[in-house]
Amino acid sequence: MHHLTPQEVMELKEELIKLRNSIIARAEEQIRDPSNVAFEGGDEIDRANIETERYLSLQRIKTRELRLLRKIDYALMKIENGTYGICEACGALIPFERLKARPVTTMCINCKELEEEGET
Repeated sequence: MHHLTPQEVMELKEELIKLRNSIIARAEEQIRDPSNVAFEGGDEIDRANIETERYLSLQRIKTRELRLLRKIDYALMKIENGTYGICEACGALIPFERLKARPVTTMCINCKELEEEGET
């Protein structure tokens, strides 16, 4: 982590922890607060459809959040072992500005663009 100052590393680590805590707090709130379930009229089939849609939507959100939590934990592990901020594809140093914008990134901008081009 020689290209990042200790202050920059601390700032990024705090941002990652804050983001992680926010995701966990939101998930806990959704579990605790059933008030977002309201059925306005309709028959049993309508209510079942609404509940199914709500469940599927919640699952998509949870899957996305779980993926992000894994990326955050991975970034925090990399900070601890001294490999944070190094592109996993080419070994280049990832600039602080990119890490600040996307602290869970594992690739420099060039490698990320090449990866995205390959996906199209």
